[in-house]
Amino acid sequence: MSEAFVAYEAVRHRLPAVVRDGACQRLPDLDALADSTDTFLLDAFGVLNIGETAIEGAPARVAGLQNAGKRVVVVSNAAGYPHSTLMEKYKRLGYDFAPEDVITSRKTVLHALSSEPKRRWGLVAQESFGDEGIEHLDFAFLSDDASDYDAVDGFLMLGSSNWTDERQALLEASLTRTARPVFVGNPDIVAPREHGFSTEPGHFAHQLADRTGTVPQFFGKPFMNIFELAFEQLGGCDPARTVMVGDSLHTDILGGQIAGTKTALIAGFGFFDGHDVSQPIATSGIVPDFILDRP
Repeated sequence: MSEAFVAYEAVRHRLPAVVRDGACQRLPDLDALADSTDTFLLDAFGVLNIGETAIEGAPARVAGLQNAGKRVVVVSNAAGYPHSTLMEKYKRLGYDFAPEDVITSRKTVLHALSSEPKRRWGLVAQESFGDEGIEHLDFAFLSDDASDYDAVDGFLMLGSSNWTDERQALLEASLTRTARPVFVGNPDIVAPREHGFSTEPGHFAHQLADRTGTVPQFFGKPFMNIFELAFEQLGGCDPARTVMVGDSLHTDILGGQIAGTKTALIAGFGFFDGHDVSQPIATSGIVPDFILDRP
């Protein structure tokens, strides 16, 4: 946890500024927020699941909120997965979300690309997932051929499960030769898995920014663009009765504050599992409204 926290702190100059403090009220779980909340915006990793495993009790708790008439929307930086793959995963884990109630950073960056000039994109993503949702783009999956990097007009980073230090070096060298846009569909630096943390596109994006001077455009939490898409999907909601729930201060909690909602930090799972959250909150100055032991 500490190494990942330090990594987020090191890139604060590229994240939105803190806009307010929260009360840090400690509560047991999501049910404790039900009376004061109409809309729950839930992160996925660390709230719904750890890797490919549902958090014990979370599917039943989410179903209970849905049955009580609460609007429950997933707001996730899961840009690497096609939407149908993500929906199948949630169903397999025991969740019942409507497709329109899963808002991802993948949807967010693709929405932004619809108003961008036409470009040939170099794609950082897992090719085995196919081209669902991106088939309309002119793109090439990037791998180990250096010439592919110089042959594109911009770079689109969706997933890093197959990305390597060698490929990162090719990308940085190409950007050093010729500056081009870099769109990042997942600002996460890490994500909690069953056996530790995975390295996510945000890590590589900040690294190339430090080394090449190219400033990427980020899509997803903590940036406002993903919340604008979520609010559009919701058709409006009362921020005072909406809560962003997540396990990360620098993405979920900071993002919820930027969006004007209440925020709840999951302390017992995901990013801070097994660690006291008091010191990271004090160090970062990112202070949630609520701290929950579990989803």
